[in-house]
Amino acid sequence: MDLHLKDKVVIVTGGSSGIGEAITRLLAVEGAIPVIASRNTDRNETLLAELKSKNQNAFAFAGELSDAFFCERIVSETLARFGRIDALVNNAGRNDGVGLANGNPASFAQSVIENLGHYYYLAHFALPSLKEAKGSIVNISSKVAMTGQGGTSGYAAAKAAQLGLTREWAAELLPFGIRVNAILPAEVMTPLYESWINTFEKPSEKLASIVSKIPLEQRMTTSAEIASATVFLLSAQASHITGQWWVIDGGYVHLDRALT
Repeated sequence: MDLHLKDKVVIVTGGSSGIGEAITRLLAVEGAIPVIASRNTDRNETLLAELKSKNQNAFAFAGELSDAFFCERIVSETLARFGRIDALVNNAGRNDGVGLANGNPASFAQSVIENLGHYYYLAHFALPSLKEAKGSIVNISSKVAMTGQGGTSGYAAAKAAQLGLTREWAAELLPFGIRVNAILPAEVMTPLYESWINTFEKPSEKLASIVSKIPLEQRMTTSAEIASATVFLLSAQASHITGQWWVIDGGYVHLDRALT
């Protein structure tokens, strides 16, 4: 299937690690030009070098996405370098464990802005270019937005807000032919997920208990599977899909636990 993504310029936040890295890699394979926005300079440079060795075009910015001025610079310098922005993948964020009991108003506000702010900032600054390209936005949310988890109020609030923005932007941007969708991963082994699992006394037992409850094949979703859905939604093959929330999780959220 030709996704018609060759030479399309796509900003991917958190694009050098975990799910974001998988999205970056697949975009490059499809001939698109991923523009990575991440605070991790070392990961950015390592991934760029690998893509370059395969004659795949990409670029990266290192900085704090919670800074609106940094987000504005990403957009302006991307336009200066490539002359266009065709799509945006809002992906960066972390489950920081800021809850009711172990948080406070300041840490809650910081958690929300770090997980949510750049979704708006980048969409705002990139909007003129997205209008010109009749582009696409994919917001990576989380099953926590629908299920809750406990002990992570800031992250849950931000992830639920991302779903609200997906529908709001899909409605607002209809006149410009800009499609906006969201993907909700559940259990995906990323560096951040691995760090979380390792906080338990018996990490391997905790992981096994989670995996045993995933209905389809009793395995975790891979980053590559999330990337495939994301890149499809960005493509012309998804030209009449907008305002949708796709839960990519092997049935973990919606199917009866009795099945496992």
